[in-house]
Amino acid sequence: MKIRRKIILYFSSTTIVLVGLSFLFIYTLFSNFRQEEFDQRLREKTITTLKFLIEIQEIDHDLLQTMDKYTINSLYNEKVLLFDEHQKPIYSSLDDTQITYPDSILQLLSPANPIIVATEDRFQVVAMYFQIDNKKYYGITKAYDTFGITKLNYLRTILFTAFLIITVAVLLITYFISKQLSQPINRMASEITKINIDSADSFISVPSSKDEINLLALRFNELMKRLNDSFSFQKHAVHHISHELKTPIAILVSNFERMEKETDIEILKSQLINQKEDTKTLSDIINALLEISKTESGNTLSFEKVRIDDLIFDIIDEVKKLQPEYEFMVDISGNLDDESTLIIPVNNRLLTSALMNLATNSMYYSETNTSKITIIPTDTTIRIEFQNHGKNISQAEQEYLFQHFFRGENSKGKRGFGLGLVLVSRIIELHHGQIHYQTPEPGNNLFIVELPKSILS
Repeated sequence: MKIRRKIILYFSSTTIVLVGLSFLFIYTLFSNFRQEEFDQRLREKTITTLKFLIEIQEIDHDLLQTMDKYTINSLYNEKVLLFDEHQKPIYSSLDDTQITYPDSILQLLSPANPIIVATEDRFQVVAMYFQIDNKKYYGITKAYDTFGITKLNYLRTILFTAFLIITVAVLLITYFISKQLSQPINRMASEITKINIDSADSFISVPSSKDEINLLALRFNELMKRLNDSFSFQKHAVHHISHELKTPIAILVSNFERMEKETDIEILKSQLINQKEDTKTLSDIINALLEISKTESGNTLSFEKVRIDDLIFDIIDEVKKLQPEYEFMVDISGNLDDESTLIIPVNNRLLTSALMNLATNSMYYSETNTSKITIIPTDTTIRIEFQNHGKNISQAEQEYLFQHFFRGENSKGKRGFGLGLVLVSRIIELHHGQIHYQTPEPGNNLFIVELPKSILS
């Protein structure tokens, strides 16, 4: 069942039932009040009539009956019977109304049971036992409450008419309210059916009202943003990684083809070792590309506080596994007693990959057995220099140094994919830092990395 129909059914039925029960309660109370009031008036009539007979002895009996005929009898259509202490009739009003079995009623009256109230057809019957001037009397009065019944019928008509009017009004109001409540939901559902996940406009309009519909629209748009970011990352990562890895994979395939043709076992072992290192390098490249793709698709890069000299020493330990005989000289400037000068916020995984690439290049492209790494902390940045002795990169080649798949003259005969410095540059950029290449002197290569001590949003 639709929400709109549920609102109409539950609200209207609850309201109508409550109104009906309220009107029925009012009608029942008035009906009981009318009966009690009329019974009381019948008792008073019985006593008043008897007092006329006893206290006003000189009054004419026929005159009393004539008064009854043109006053009370005409109004109530009543019958009054009075009896003495021996249950002998002493008065009977002039009326055609008959009291059935008065003797049996009189037998039920006693000092312990002085009043009997009963209903006979539409008439009410009140029988009484009472004393006046130490004399016992009995009275039976039967009458029809014309005015009371008329008022009760009029009240019933009013309540029934009001119930019908209220029922119609409740149904109309409920229909209008349910339409107003369901309209934003229907509009939202209509907009959702038109959403194309591949489209940039994949959000629904947010109503200006500050209610649950507004909150639902906001939460839906937040969900769509996350979905869009996720799909964007997927598409961007697949496109970016497939584009970046075409050349490296082609190189690996080419190496395998050469290995298939190789017959010298020693050369084949060397090629396998090189292929293993290239595959590990490719794995690192893929991991770095995934992290970079996340940031480029809208995800926030996570940072943590790292002591840069500890990170450099860990990188050196890893790089030396490739060439244990190679040496790195580490020089740290500044006040070494203050450890805070060497702590910066970084993405540990990405920065480790970038600095390891620079350290590996410093080792592979060196013509000596040593390289130098210098750490220079300042108030706002930490400067890391990678310096080795080898063939310089020409001025013309430096323009393309950080572009995809570029390999300079000094890389001839060296393994690589031409992606390392591209990824290093992008990682340093994500850290809001800078990387430069300099040639302080012929045969001297210097890569300079500057990282800020605070990451700006």
